[in-house]
Order: sequence, then structure tokens, then C-alpha cells
Amino acid sequence: MRIALDAMGGDYAPSTTCEGAVLAAKESGHEIILVGKESILKEELAKHKAKNLAIRIVNATEIVEMDDSPALAIRQKKDSSLAVAAKLVADGKADAFISAGNSGACMASALLYLGRIPGVSRPAIAISFPTYTGYCLSLDLGANADCKPKHLLQFAIMGNIFAKEVLGIANPKVGLVSIGEEEGKGNELTVAAYQLIKNANLNFIGNVEGRDIPRGKADVAVCDGFVGNVILKFGEGVAEMMLRLVKDELKKYPIAWAAIPFLWAALKDLRKKVDYTEQGGAPLLGINGACIIAHGRSDSKAIKNAIFQGVRFAEKGVIKEISQEMAKIGDDKETE
Repeated sequence: MRIALDAMGGDYAPSTTCEGAVLAAKESGHEIILVGKESILKEELAKHKAKNLAIRIVNATEIVEMDDSPALAIRQKKDSSLAVAAKLVADGKADAFISAGNSGACMASALLYLGRIPGVSRPAIAISFPTYTGYCLSLDLGANADCKPKHLLQFAIMGNIFAKEVLGIANPKVGLVSIGEEEGKGNELTVAAYQLIKNANLNFIGNVEGRDIPRGKADVAVCDGFVGNVILKFGEGVAEMMLRLVKDELKKYPIAWAAIPFLWAALKDLRKKVDYTEQGGAPLLGINGACIIAHGRSDSKAIKNAIFQGVRFAEKGVIKEISQEMAKIGDDKETE
């Protein structure tokens, strides 16, 4: 696999992106293409003694900043590291591209250079939340604040395929996020979407409430991007709060604090499960190519894991399966 990495994207780039690429290259035989200002990237790689690793540099003279307008950045910065990385996939010179930079510009680049899978009206950002029983893939988590019922149906289909092929869940339980379990509960969007998803060829379990996601009731949770982004940010805050509270409370009791070495394995596993760096990034589903959007504050471990996630995404034939399923429900004629 050949993975194109926007080496200039992210709060701590290019140091973290280059280090993450080195870590990934040391653990795998995949080729990693660092895209960005060549002179800067060569200096960074020199710090890690990466001469014998499967890493190469593709020069890009511009950088999309975090506060850039996505639409303007894509139109005006055509030689940005983000745009060049996306074009490498579009030209068949890379199998996936990854960016921890401006997420709006990342999605715009994917749409411009790769396009949507036929039949998909809007791409969706998907993230796996930790649960009591494993993980729940939730989408959309921010790409589309306003949706129509058919969009949620498409999200359900794409999430179901990703959960099967990449997460290895044989028959994913698909739930629709709403304010009650009953079929008629919710707003106009969810009530209408319920009927569409119910009649699709999915293992649909009906409505799920917010609390059902961490409980592991569904393997795939479907919602619009507004609701999904609120769930995402709230979940991140709760996870950070809980870890801090555990640490602070243990400090109040010397005996308990002294027992930490004996509890370390359990605490380490807990921290690993709620740590976003373990996942690396979020797949952008519905694009005619593999794209992973990483967190803006990704460290080198998160970048490494985003690279591996890009590999899994590209290897599993997700795009082909989504294309086949979308063809079954008919072409989407919207021009949005």
C-alpha cells in the first residue's frame, strides 16, 4: 500500500507527522509519501535517521492553515500539501491520503479531486466510540449539519459496510439516534429516516438514545452531522474528565495511590480504550477514494495509527461495496 500523508497539516506538523510516518514505516512494509515543503521535511526526517525506510517526499509549496476558508483554500492553494496528497490518490499514485489539517479543506479536497461514489449525495465522517462491549461506529460526525432522510439511509448503508469489512463485525446492529426508542419518536428527519432504514437490507434495531451508544446497544449509530458532532465533543470531554477525576481522587487516598502499580495494567487498558490517538483518525465515507481525517492535535502515535487505518480502509474494498449498494437504491439526483 502507498499512503499519502499531508505532512504540513496539524497543530504540531511537520514534526509529529514525520515522526508518525517513521514509526509506521518501521512497523510495516507500506510506502509512505510525505507531501509538503521538501527542504523542511528532509530536515525533519534527518532527525529520525529514516534513510533506509520506505518513505519518500513529494514537494508541495503551499500550506492550508487551520483558519483558512476551506472553499478559498482549495481554489487558491492548488499546490498545497493537502491538495497534492488528494491528487496523488486521484491519479492512482497513492492508495489513500491522510490529513490532520483543516478538516473542512480536507473534505473539500476529497470532493474536488476524488469525487463522490455514484449514488452518494453527501460524504460522512465516521468514528468508532468505545462501548461496554467493544466499539460503535457513529456517523455523520460533522460533515453535514443539515440532512434529509435519504442521507441518513446512505450513512446507514456506508456505516454497515465499513463495520463489516474494516471492523470485522459479521452482522452489524444499526441504530438511528433519536430522543426515544419508539418508532414514532424524534423530529421530522428521524421519523422519516426510520422508515427508509427499516425497509433497507440492514440489521436495523430501531431508534437508539445517546446513552445506548456507550452501552454498546448498536454497532453502527446513524445521525446528522450536527447531532453527531455534539456527541463526539461531549464524549471527548467526558473521557478526559473521567480520567482526570480518577487520578485526582486516587491522590486523596495515600493507600489507594500506593496501589497504582498493582492496578496499572487495568488503568492502562482503560486509558487506551478512550484515547483517540489509538484510532488515529476518522474515515470519510462516500468519497471515491480512501481518505482519513485525523485530529488537529494528533501526536506521532495518532499519525502512525491514522496511516494504518488508511491501509485497512484501502485494502478492504469498502468503496467497491458502497458503490454496489448505492446502485441498488438508485442514483441520487441531487446537485448539492
